[in-house]
Amino acid sequence: MMSDMPGLNLAEGGRDSARLVRVWDPLVRVIHWSVLLGVLLNAVITDPEGDLHEIVGYAILGLVVLRLVWGFLGVQTARFTAFPPNPRAALAHAGEILRGDRSVHLSHNPLGALMAYNIWATLIVICISGIMMGTVRFFGVEWVEELHELAFNWLMVSVVLHVGGVVLDQRRTGVALVKAMITGIKNIPDGISTK
Repeated sequence: MMSDMPGLNLAEGGRDSARLVRVWDPLVRVIHWSVLLGVLLNAVITDPEGDLHEIVGYAILGLVVLRLVWGFLGVQTARFTAFPPNPRAALAHAGEILRGDRSVHLSHNPLGALMAYNIWATLIVICISGIMMGTVRFFGVEWVEELHELAFNWLMVSVVLHVGGVVLDQRRTGVALVKAMITGIKNIPDGISTK
């Protein structure tokens, strides 16, 4: 039996063992994986000069905008208040990791929160510069093309750091984050505290 209350111990019989905690709602998960698919399509498959590249880019922009709106209007765990961008907290979290802390954040940890905001901002820059490149005013303008390419390269660096952070956090806490982004549920091992 599952509960809709974040942080609630869902172990059967009231035992204090592994806890199943709802963290990401279906909309957040669908947007996450759809954006990933769109980026992969435009990075690897579509012709950068083709219509499909443009359509996929608009779809990515729409998904990011929807996610940002959902950050204000969505369920508690999807709201920006659940994972505010806080560089000071991110530095403190990095220090906790170095000291061996294994606690689990029910939403994004502070480093993950900064990465999420970074990726959304980068995607917006890529999409807006891509739209600009298709206009009469900015078609062939070198700085717009360079901005588009630079933002894409930064996105690739960010994705590598994001995946590395997920792997590190999974090893550190024992929580399968990729599975949680598929199911919406974090399985927090016995003895691991939550924040």
